Amino acid sequence: MGLLELLLLAVGLAMDAFAVSICGSLALAPASRFSGALRFGIWFGFFQALMPVVGFFCAIRFRSYIETYDHWIAFILLIYLGINMLREADAADSCNLKQHYNIREMLTLAVATSIDALAVGVSFAFLDVDIWTAAGLIGLVTFIFSMVGGLAGFRLGERIGSRATLVGGCVLIIIGTKILLEHTGWL
Repeated sequence: MGLLELLLLAVGLAMDAFAVSICGSLALAPASRFSGALRFGIWFGFFQALMPVVGFFCAIRFRSYIETYDHWIAFILLIYLGINMLREADAADSCNLKQHYNIREMLTLAVATSIDALAVGVSFAFLDVDIWTAAGLIGLVTFIFSMVGGLAGFRLGERIGSRATLVGGCVLIIIGTKILLEHTGWL
């Protein structure tokens, strides 16, 4: 697999993290803009780099489990987070926005957006791929996309105000549903 192919793969894997960064930043207070975007970049970039390595080294033993259930895990995590955002939507006005996401929330988002990278790591074990170069590139691209998504979400959040959390929750549910439908052959 060449560098261009790896770059395109990295961009494809980063898209979920980009979309979740936009949605997640909608609920953050204006004072948290840059630090929030940076947190999204670090968490999502790290997990997108880590998961292909984990998948690569666990490929033979866990391949059938990963391929069979990866879409269900991502679906459940994103639906859970989306429903929680919808519950919080009534309280999300400009005076009551989050300062940051806690570690549990960031971990859940990072794992949910990197499940596909785990499956890609499994496939790397059967291809001629340097796992360290691939993982580094995937992590870097995801870091950049997540930072940009986080900053873009803040701009969007300013425009839609108190509906930001509602919109973010709906989009997370849509992303989770899309992942499930794609992996089950409906899309």
